[in-house]
Amino acid sequence: MRVAEANPDWAVGFCDECWWSRLALPTLSSWSEEGEPLRLIQHSVAKDDPEPKAVSCYGLYLPELDDTWLRFVDGRAVSSITTQFLWWCCEKLEAAGKKVLVLIWDNASWHISRQVRRWLAKHKPRGQKERLRSEDRKLPSSQAESVA
Repeated sequence: MRVAEANPDWAVGFCDECWWSRLALPTLSSWSEEGEPLRLIQHSVAKDDPEPKAVSCYGLYLPELDDTWLRFVDGRAVSSITTQFLWWCCEKLEAAGKKVLVLIWDNASWHISRQVRRWLAKHKPRGQKERLRSEDRKLPSSQAESVA
């Protein structure tokens, strides 16, 4: 974070996403009238139902800009949506005069997929691969794979 603060054309962002299904219920406490059995209802939709089965929210918190960017999309969080969100963030950052995004996020499967890793590798600043490779030697193998 200190390195990014020293470079005014850099932005540090904390990225995350979540998704909700209108068919799957979250884990909730349940109850029924005394002596009555608990009744579970399975949700289903018609095959021609145009509404999405899930909704995703992507967010990027940028402390030095004192801003949070959110995007809601139909469907669950997947690699192709993640790369679209990253493009959108990069375009907004470029308009704000930023040239580098230091991205901090978790190890979700759509973050470390081949498609996202290719996108990140294609958009790394010159010399970045070498620095990451030298840092990989210091990380346990499970973490090094998510960085590269």
